[in-house]
Amino acid sequence: MKDQQLITITVNGTEHEVLVESRRTLADVLRHDLGHTGTHLGCEHGICGACTVLVDGVPARSCLMFGVQADGTEVRTVEGLADGDRLSDLQEAFSRHHGLQCGFCTPGFLMLAEAYLAENPGADRAEIREVVSSNLCRCTGYQGIVEAIADVAERRRQEAV
Repeated sequence: MKDQQLITITVNGTEHEVLVESRRTLADVLRHDLGHTGTHLGCEHGICGACTVLVDGVPARSCLMFGVQADGTEVRTVEGLADGDRLSDLQEAFSRHHGLQCGFCTPGFLMLAEAYLAENPGADRAEIREVVSSNLCRCTGYQGIVEAIADVAERRRQEAV
């Protein structure tokens, strides 16, 4: 098939070479070609944030990015948060603070929060509320999500001291 490009993409530390049609999104490449189904597709218009992944450490809506644009990048998906069977501190906090119900939006929130806390370890609840307002959740009312992220921010601040 014409209009394809061979790209090299590193996902969660593993390098892949993938033949990608130029019209396919990064979300499709991650889910269908590489099996990273934790990246969810909700609106497919960049509004809901369920598809958020980190591209070179920066949150990106993978439904709005073409797969060929990821050539040479490092992508981190929700599957890259855990260390084997051990959940990350953020994943544990989401569970502890009931920051999820149906879980559909959770991967996007986790990836957004991971990037935000890396850049803003001193985040307070008001800042966290502002950041998470960019993603949509129909189930939780956001309070548990904010509490989980604030908990991790506080724990990480204490560990850094």
